[in-house]
Order: sequence, then C-alpha cells, then structure tokens
Amino acid sequence: MKNLILATDSYKMTHPKQYPAGITYMHDYIESRGGLYGYTKFFGLQYYLKEYLTKPITKEMIEEAEEICTLHGLPFFKEGWNYIVEKLDGKLPLRIRAVPEGAVVKNHNVLVTVESTDPNVPWIVGWVETLLLKIWYPITVATFSFKVKQIIEHFLKETSDNVKEEIPFKFHDFGYRGVSSEESAGIGGLAHLTNFSGTDTLYSLLFARKYYHDKMAGFSIPASEHSTMTSWTKKHEKGAYENMLDSFPTGTIAIVLDSYNYFNAVENIIGKELHDKISERNGTLVIRPDSGDAITNILFALESLEHNFGCTVNSKGYKVINKVRVIQGDGINENTVWDIYKALKDNGYSAENVSLGCGGALLQGNSKSSINRDTHKFAMKCSCIKIGDKIIDVFKNPVTDRGKVSKKGRLDLIKTDNGDYRTVNISHLKENEYHKNSVLELVYENGEIKKDYTLSEVKNNENLLFSPELIRDCIK
Repeated sequence: MKNLILATDSYKMTHPKQYPAGITYMHDYIESRGGLYGYTKFFGLQYYLKEYLTKPITKEMIEEAEEICTLHGLPFFKEGWNYIVEKLDGKLPLRIRAVPEGAVVKNHNVLVTVESTDPNVPWIVGWVETLLLKIWYPITVATFSFKVKQIIEHFLKETSDNVKEEIPFKFHDFGYRGVSSEESAGIGGLAHLTNFSGTDTLYSLLFARKYYHDKMAGFSIPASEHSTMTSWTKKHEKGAYENMLDSFPTGTIAIVLDSYNYFNAVENIIGKELHDKISERNGTLVIRPDSGDAITNILFALESLEHNFGCTVNSKGYKVINKVRVIQGDGINENTVWDIYKALKDNGYSAENVSLGCGGALLQGNSKSSINRDTHKFAMKCSCIKIGDKIIDVFKNPVTDRGKVSKKGRLDLIKTDNGDYRTVNISHLKENEYHKNSVLELVYENGEIKKDYTLSEVKNNENLLFSPELIRDCIK
C-alpha cells in the first residue's frame, strides 16, 4: 500500500511546529492565476480523492514515515499522525469543496477549497497540498483538448451538415507512449475523453470505469502502423494495404501510407489499383500521412481522392469525399489544428473529411504545446487560519512579483445577480457555513467521498458556469 504520509514535500514534515501557537483551523484554496486562454476546464479531482484520500492512515505508515524522515534528516511529527490514527480512525480531517467537474471556469477564481475539520491537526491542510495540486495535470490536458474541440467545432459548423455526429471523433488520443507513467496515461487520457470519444490510450478506459462509473468511455478502430506495413517490404506494399481491407471487411479502418512514397500510395495504389475493392467495401477507409508538411499532404490526398472516388457537395457548399477519409496524426498542436481546417475550408472541402490524432502534445507537452503546472499558473495557497476563536485572513503580497499575490480569507465561488461568477470572501460566516449563492460542491469530508460524478455528468457540465467564445486573429 502507498504510504500517504510520505505523499508530500519533505519540508512539510516540519510545518506543524512552524504555525502560530494556538492555531485550530486552516483554509487553503486552489486557483489558476492566469494562463493561455483565460479559463480552465476543471477535471480530475475525484480520481485523486478516491485513489489517495479515502485510504486511512495506519500505524505501519507512521512507523515507516518516521524511519525514512529520520534517515532523511527531518524531525517527524509523530504525535500528530498518531492522533489521526488513534482518535480519527486514520481518516483525514479535511473538508474539500470544488467546482463541478467538467465545468469551464475563468482564471483567477477559486476552483477548490480545503479546510481542516479537527482543531488538533489543522496543519493537515498544508500537508495535502502536494497531492491535491496535481490536479493541474488533468485540468491542463482537458483544457487543451477543449480548446481544440472549439476550433474543430467552429469549422464543422461552417462547412459540415453533421456537426453533432462528427465532433466526438475528430481528435484522437495517440499519447500513451509519450507519457511519463501509467497514471499519467490514465487520468490524462481520461481528461481528453471529457471532450472527445476517440482514443488509443487503453489505460484511460480503466480509469473511467474505476473512478467515473463509465463502462466504455472511448473507442478506436483497426489501424496499421509502419511495422505491419513495412514487414511486407516495399515490393508488396499493395499487398499490405489489400490485406488490411480483406482482414477487416466491414467498418472503419485506418492505413498509414508514408512508409515509402506517400504520393504514389495515395494516387495509384489507393486511388487506382485498390479503387474497386475500397468502393465495394462496406465501410470507410481512413488514410494516414505521417511525415512531411501536413497541409500539403492532406490537400494532395483530398484532390486525388476526389478525382478517383468522387464527392458530394453538402448544403453549405463544401465537398465531402466518397468512401475515404484522412487522419493527420503528426505535428498536431493548437496552431496546426487551426491551419489545417482553415486550409480545408479555403479549398472547398468540408472539415468532416479530416480527423486529427495527437500524441505527446496532448498528454505530455512538447516544444509546440504546454502541459505543465505553469501553463495555467496553478497554485494552492493558505488564505485563512483560526487562533482560539479569532478568524485571521492571511495572504502573500510579494513586491517582486504582483502576479503571485494570493487571495485572503475563507473563500467561495458564487453566481452573482447578473449571472456572472465571482470569488468572494466569506470569513464572516461560521466555519461550516457558505454563501447562499455558492456553486462549490462538497466532494470530500473526513475520509469520505460526498459527491461521486459519472463521466456523463462531467461531460454535461461543460457549459454549466462559463461558455468561452473562440477568439483568434483572422477568424474568418
């Protein structure tokens, strides 16, 4: 079993003795202090609560933590942890409230509040920061994926008659091999599935089942990779493609075409030599360029496929290729998503002709995307304590960086009379009282989950609090 006592920064082991004498209560909050878009999509807290904070602290954990901290050079506050085990049955004395999972929230607003519930161990709030702040990761993935969804949906609305049917499978998760751990694959891949339904990150499906009550959260199709194509050798390239068509005679399948000469594969092998087999097949063929300039490759493919397979023109005046689609899975980031679909529109093709796949940029970040704690400037800060019967608002205000000024007091997120949402100070209310217009929900208290979301609920909460407009230069 994981030792939860050690799931924190080393220096936090010494913090119980650093707080003012007589402290009986502490309140922390989590927020995005800024970032790329002016908003974040909140997701993933439930996983961390279920996986970690519902596990009781045990005597064995205390003994192990004491040994490790002593060898590590730190004094260990054993009496505090003994109190939690002996008096609280190992349950963490915390009350956690949060915005509904799946909701989009403007930056600089409280997303989570964490309060102590036992006057003898208020420092437990600070201890849990290291673990809880990791929600920056699924939130950042969900927010990036949501932004891509906005872009694709914008072009589908302009060029397609089938927006609702098309959008769930327009952005596919190829990121499993690019993440740092199975946990990242699970919760990061699931964050993407709050926006779309296509994934090759199988581990995310297990997380959906275990933590969000969804029997099947994502879907995939039979698809080739370079090893399954090149093992046939260049001489039998056509045979490799034909084998895919014969092995999976119905439904949608995908074939990678750039093992040798992509342009010849599209124009001659797919467009001519296998034309009849593809046309007569009961299903759609998706071809995948995987190297070179994305827009050049996509437009070449669509023009060639239009010539060889024909197309229909939808009610909005855009062409939809018959029988064949394209998926671009190389070099995808926010800017290339926009550029690809803008190029399709400019050349008279509907956005439904092309889907996208994304690997490292989606779940881990790379030189073209930002997936880290500073992407949206996440922080968890103490904003209120109680000494005796006196509530004291606390905050930081560094003259060296005004961007790190923290909020003060017990905090709540409320819906205002004009329908906006705003973070307010509620220090004047009793510890277990909250603003009458609060939108934060009690999700955890004293070791128990108090609100248990399904993935379906998470998806439905997308526009619950805020629906950001898609704002980009030269949008037309």
